[in-house]
Amino acid sequence: MIRIIPRSDGGGPGASPLREHGLRLAGVLAALVAAGLIMLLLGYNPLDIYGRLIAGSLGTVYRLRSTIQKAIPLSVLSLGTLAAFRMKFWNIGQEGQFYMGAYGASLVAFSFPALPSPLLLSLMFISALAFGGMWALIPALLKARFSVSETLVTLMLNYVAAKWVSYLQYGPWRDPTASGFPKIAPFSQNAVLPSLFGVHIGWIIAVILALVLWFVLRKTRLGYEIDVLGESEATARYAGMHVLRIMITAVLISGGLCGAAGMMQASAVERSLSEQLSGGLGFTAVITTWLSRLSPPGALAASFLFSMLIQGGNFLQTSLQIPASISQVLQGIVIFFVLGSDFFIRYRISPRPQAESEAP
Repeated sequence: MIRIIPRSDGGGPGASPLREHGLRLAGVLAALVAAGLIMLLLGYNPLDIYGRLIAGSLGTVYRLRSTIQKAIPLSVLSLGTLAAFRMKFWNIGQEGQFYMGAYGASLVAFSFPALPSPLLLSLMFISALAFGGMWALIPALLKARFSVSETLVTLMLNYVAAKWVSYLQYGPWRDPTASGFPKIAPFSQNAVLPSLFGVHIGWIIAVILALVLWFVLRKTRLGYEIDVLGESEATARYAGMHVLRIMITAVLISGGLCGAAGMMQASAVERSLSEQLSGGLGFTAVITTWLSRLSPPGALAASFLFSMLIQGGNFLQTSLQIPASISQVLQGIVIFFVLGSDFFIRYRISPRPQAESEAP
């Protein structure tokens, strides 16, 4: 009875920005309405819930700082994710690269605890970039050499990295002074990121990384090559591009940024290495990356909004005894409707002609 027809502009660069933004805004509004109906069925006042979500995440200076602190690792993970996604290399290994970056930073922090803080933090950051990048390089080489699905390999490597950190926590790195409790010793004060305006300086690093990545993707040859390779490998090869070099470079950037997020979380928040370091942020970064439309500034905005939902959900749980899963329901509905709005950006629904619908 109906036909799904691609729009003539393809929803791409030639599409009307006003129509695109209008459809996405409509998707968000529809998500809020749908979530409100679910809350009503559960016996909650949706307007009260929305108000408290905002108050719980932005209502005081302390809550705002907590929201920003949650947004920092999510933002950097999202930046790393989009660097690979723009090339259509489906890196789902953010968790593993996050943990390996934190491990690399911890290795430096425990090996040279007496170094001056600027030098030690710089070495930790470089080590995190290297370990995260190398962890992402494994699936890239497997794909290039054996055509192995990067989605499966990166996903499986998440569990390998998490179990490695767990082994260290319960084994060789276990703190002997922790009264038998399985934990890793804290970093020295030199290995802790300083704070600015009550939040660790990771927020400055995240903004700088977003600007640098935006410049690389939009203003450099590498960014152009990544986009061309993402559109068509055959076109990239026909244009004389070195496909393997481009893929390895983009994947190293992707994994390195995810590793940097692990370093910041380990240094500034946990001040140690822990198997609970991530809390699923890597998987959330996949969502925020899609919502950002693979744009570095959009990644910062989407990560901050999701951090508001996380922080607001925690506030609901403590203040009103409402399950924090309410915010997770809202996250899921927003994702569903916003991604659904992309369908209407790229396609239109048309009634099937009568003669065609009656054909056998």
